[in-house]
Amino acid sequence: MELENGTRVQKFILLGFGVGQQERFLLLVFFGILYVVTLAENLTIITLVVLDTHLSRLPMYILLGNFSWLEICYVSATVPRMLFDLTFPYGIISFSDCFLQFYIFFSLGSTECFFLSAMALDRYLAICHPLRYPQTMSQDFCCSLMVTCWILGFLWHIFPVVLISKLSFCGPNIIDHLLCDPGPILSLACPPLGIAPKVCEIFMNAVVLGNAFFVVLSYSVVMLTLLKASFHGTRRKAFSTISFHLVVVTLFYGSVAAVYLTPAGENQSELTKAVTVFYTAITPFLNPLIYSLRNDQVKEAFLRLLRRKISM
Repeated sequence: MELENGTRVQKFILLGFGVGQQERFLLLVFFGILYVVTLAENLTIITLVVLDTHLSRLPMYILLGNFSWLEICYVSATVPRMLFDLTFPYGIISFSDCFLQFYIFFSLGSTECFFLSAMALDRYLAICHPLRYPQTMSQDFCCSLMVTCWILGFLWHIFPVVLISKLSFCGPNIIDHLLCDPGPILSLACPPLGIAPKVCEIFMNAVVLGNAFFVVLSYSVVMLTLLKASFHGTRRKAFSTISFHLVVVTLFYGSVAAVYLTPAGENQSELTKAVTVFYTAITPFLNPLIYSLRNDQVKEAFLRLLRRKISM
């Protein structure tokens, strides 16, 4: 970070969307509405899980309630900054704030990977081992699982973030992206970069590919178990639930893989920005609709809460 002549990069400039004033205003309105609706959706799910005595006892909905809180944190780590940069078109962010956003955003992303694995484990235990499920997936175990996901998520990227922050930055200080991402940040660092790029790649690949493999393996076993089930009604309901889970998993891992696991090429900045918008803003908006708000038990809990409020 310190240069030989004593100068030091103290701020970065995020180029953002790179559009005209009218387009900026339209994007500001769009992302502002999207952000508010996303918060409302996820807060609704958290409220239902907390207040409904039935849902609050079921591990699947305890996990979903925490997942909704994670989505609120995840979207709040990026979208408010996007709204700020659309309002004030200079995109200036301090060195420390940039690395703080880098750490929080990637920690939340890693936590989401672990949460998707935890929910896959829950469905595997519920469908493949239904008799042992109530004892295995107890509330204590469920809470321990959630705490583990959060701790692992926020520990995972400490070393890569610290390692990159210790590099020297000579300038230019312009990041052609919507947020502080390790790829563009590393491209601004002065050589030698040492082991920082490799360490960042190893940590990213390990958390994404490791969790993706566990999720695919878990749901594959679940699908095979359901195909062997003799009760068609139970099989259809379980398939419906699993299909929603698989859609969420595909949206998340597909977009992450498109940005971080594919070889870098030329003139991909606009495509990278579009995919980044999808998994940072669009996916947290879609997940509650896919996961919970289309679920019969969630609808019944909402109606029970509504009737309780009306009768008061």
